[in-house]
Amino acid sequence: MSVEKYLKPEVINQIKRLDLRAQFVVKGFLQGLHASPYHGFSVEFSEHRKYSYGDDPAHIDWSLFAKTDKYYIKKFEAETNISGMLIMDSSESMGYTYQQELTKFDYSVCLAAALAYLMISQQDPVGLVTFQETISSSLPPRSKRNHLGNLLTILARLKPEGKTNLAHSLNQLAAMLRTRTLVMIFTDLLDNVDDVFNSIFRLRHNGHDVILFHVLDEAEVNFPFTGICELEDSETQEKLKVDASAFRADYLKEIQAFREDITLRCAKGSVDYVPLDTSMQFDRALVEYLHSRQARF
Repeated sequence: MSVEKYLKPEVINQIKRLDLRAQFVVKGFLQGLHASPYHGFSVEFSEHRKYSYGDDPAHIDWSLFAKTDKYYIKKFEAETNISGMLIMDSSESMGYTYQQELTKFDYSVCLAAALAYLMISQQDPVGLVTFQETISSSLPPRSKRNHLGNLLTILARLKPEGKTNLAHSLNQLAAMLRTRTLVMIFTDLLDNVDDVFNSIFRLRHNGHDVILFHVLDEAEVNFPFTGICELEDSETQEKLKVDASAFRADYLKEIQAFREDITLRCAKGSVDYVPLDTSMQFDRALVEYLHSRQARF
């Protein structure tokens, strides 16, 4: 099977168990790295760094030298471990899909599971927070293999329901975190953006790194509708009839402006922004995560 098939949402949808989905995505991603200009990139994110003058030769990994013909030092746990938290929006709006195999929520869960699998395989502790209007569940960061099972069990049982209040939930999170953390947020951002970014900037002010995975349905990005159609807000059930053909140009202009505004806000606050839609392969988001982690060394 080609690398691309490992990373396509429609293929992932055929795999029912979340742990196997996560392994499938990561396997394809790592294969893609080795077949790309990022060759060797994954090594940088294992427990090794390149040998430098003055390092103790006793710490050289000779088995890795035999494979790569390069000297790498085994890094100590304190050097390599970062603490990550996956922040999952499980509100009703995340359950939307127009014609994609995965809803926004399914897509986010698959991506979060893959990131958890990738981090724990590198012995990095990772935890989980789920929220609607408030935080509904939390799992502290751990790096043990059995912790991955606990985390995936929570993700697999989640159902998107209720309204969202991302800003309030992030303020709750800020009060919970005691050590510097890589905060990975999965949301469609259908909330008060000013309030949300005040909360994100609070996390940044407290010394945490933030990656914002902004997940929209493909239809929310491209607006493929025609004729008279009825749009419904999944969280408030408010309905609006529109002439989609006449409305489309204005909608596309607004969604582009919305994403550009988020991009500028994230740049201002040194937040990594990853705009995604449910038709996109998973590798883009995983590369963004690795770039963010690389910046921490």
